[in-house]
Amino acid sequence: MSAVAGAPVVVGVDGSPRSLEAVTTAAAEAALRERSLRIVHAFIWPTMKMGRLPGMPAPSLAPFEEQAKRYLDEAVHIAAEAAPDVPVTTELITGAAVPVLLAESRYADLIVLGDRGLGAFSGLIVGSVAVQIVTYGQCPVLVVRGESRRAGPCVVGVDGSEASARAVEFAAKEAARRGAELVAVRAWQSLTSLSPGDVPPLSYDDSLVEEGERRLLTESLLGLGERYPDLQIRQELTNGSAARVLTERSREAQLIVVGARGRGGFAGLMLGSVSQHLIYKAQCPVAVIRGRKDG
Repeated sequence: MSAVAGAPVVVGVDGSPRSLEAVTTAAAEAALRERSLRIVHAFIWPTMKMGRLPGMPAPSLAPFEEQAKRYLDEAVHIAAEAAPDVPVTTELITGAAVPVLLAESRYADLIVLGDRGLGAFSGLIVGSVAVQIVTYGQCPVLVVRGESRRAGPCVVGVDGSEASARAVEFAAKEAARRGAELVAVRAWQSLTSLSPGDVPPLSYDDSLVEEGERRLLTESLLGLGERYPDLQIRQELTNGSAARVLTERSREAQLIVVGARGRGGFAGLMLGSVSQHLIYKAQCPVAVIRGRKDG
């Protein structure tokens, strides 16, 4: 899952306002990473069966193709305004959005997507495309949702898993590039705060558990100071649900970073409950990072 040398930042567009916002974010990411930007549109219409009356010519697909090209042209214009020095390429690719973007993820440094597109139903906050690319993509995926901010920390969720370790490294690089503070959050839940009637084990000691959680958090950040000497790092250990705590932090953050699946993930469950919650509920963009064993 390491990035291909010189790999571009890839953004998928469908003409929706959120996908065009994703272009601005992707262009900024490409500038920070000193990468090129690749803008793609999955052109599904030629593969659809279009009915016609017997003896009548097939309807022309030219208007659909012209509209798709306008989506790309508009995206190029937005990217040029956001990051004029970033080289930009575009491609109109025949196929459905999910397989097209999954193929792109094999050679991308980062995939950037809006959280919903033109196909979203009212009330469906995260489009099926974003969910599937986050779940199965072969590179980090940045879902543009909530409010895009230039101020605020980069916040990373820590749980000691391999995906979490990769998320910490990704978040540190992002924070260093942006000149932002890195806030590493470890949320844990004390057994003494169980529901009424639940009884913790007799040997349970809250203070010992908290000490272990603090040690896990500290060990997860070892080496970052040497690799990023100018990076300001803050550790935050808090008692509570990771999904709730990170959602609260997203109100002030410019980026939330999490692993796709943490220590509590079931085998075969590619998208963990915390990452899934955040791409639905976070109030800033969310980067989801997979571990090597995720697929």
